[in-house]
Amino acid sequence: MAKHTNVVRFRVKSGKQHEFESVFGKAEIWGGQLLHLLAKIGDKSYVEYALWESEEKMADARPQMIGLLDSTRHLLEELSPELGVNDPVSGAVVFEKHMS
Repeated sequence: MAKHTNVVRFRVKSGKQHEFESVFGKAEIWGGQLLHLLAKIGDKSYVEYALWESEEKMADARPQMIGLLDSTRHLLEELSPELGVNDPVSGAVVFEKHMS
């Protein structure tokens, strides 16, 4: 089975960045999750990244991922009318290289 990954882009309301970071910092590791990180890519913009053992494990954790998003929804700005408050993508890992 191929590893799977998901990436989600967010924009946080002004002054709410610390609260948003705190919620993600307290998030549980879900079954099959190998890596979970949150990167600040601008003043109010963030990207969440997760690496999974398989697509199935990621799908199994979807309710918890949605719960985490729901717990931060009040902190987020709309990205666009089409996207709403987040921009998620996911897919199979096709290349992985570990640096020492």
